[in-house]
Amino acid sequence: MMHEQAFRFGGARHLVGVVGLPAVIEHGVGVILLNAGMVYRVGPFRLHVELARRLNGLGYPTLRFDQSTIGDSGASGQRLSRPEQVVADVRDAMELLKQQSGCTRFVLFGLCSGAQNAHSTAYVDSRVAGAFFLDGYGHRTFGQRVRHYLPRLLSLSVWRQRFTRQRIPVALRPVEPAFVVEPLPPKVVRAQLADMLQRGLKLDFIYSGGVARYFNHIRQFRECFGRLADHPCISVSYFKEADHTYVLSSDRQRLLDHVAQWMGHHFPITRPGS
Repeated sequence: MMHEQAFRFGGARHLVGVVGLPAVIEHGVGVILLNAGMVYRVGPFRLHVELARRLNGLGYPTLRFDQSTIGDSGASGQRLSRPEQVVADVRDAMELLKQQSGCTRFVLFGLCSGAQNAHSTAYVDSRVAGAFFLDGYGHRTFGQRVRHYLPRLLSLSVWRQRFTRQRIPVALRPVEPAFVVEPLPPKVVRAQLADMLQRGLKLDFIYSGGVARYFNHIRQFRECFGRLADHPCISVSYFKEADHTYVLSSDRQRLLDHVAQWMGHHFPITRPGS
């Protein structure tokens, strides 16, 4: 049976998280789940809870936690920039999971801004062995613009909706949600990814249909990152039908299956956790 326990940790004991341990621990890799935006550690629609327990059942130790000033976690009291604080928080999380499970290598899981934070930590900390980047870095390309605008230019219904919308006062128009990770310059992202790959990290990029405004086809990854798309340590998936936050249980299940298969391929457990 798996075991879960809540902890308060960090240099100022300002962080709160839940460690999940399988019945048998191999001292392999642990998985750390980062906040998705301002959503606290359970994740959007309890995604992080479901994923952590699925991984525990397979034999992987996990930690889902709130970063500084999010959810139940407070401020560290240190004079750090937000990017520096994020890395410091994840390093504290690694130490906690190491203490509880014996793991010395870690896989990070991040959605949206969590993917950005996972990228930042993976780039600077050698203990990171792999990462899942969900709706993370990507930039608009010529191909993305063609795929986005051409069908709309040829659609009568789109023109009709546009004409109707223009007749509605701006104050009464519905606000459309935008899920966008503030990007680093593409050249910087490519260079940092190349460095991670040279160090042997395994990287899984997952994009959803919820970010079609900046990523709308699996081949866009190659358009963004060129020859890195051919690297054997990189895998890319595009879940076109999925919402950005995986609101539907069927989409969450598909994601959980994907993560479990990817972990089993790159970081196999020889003895099951339960």
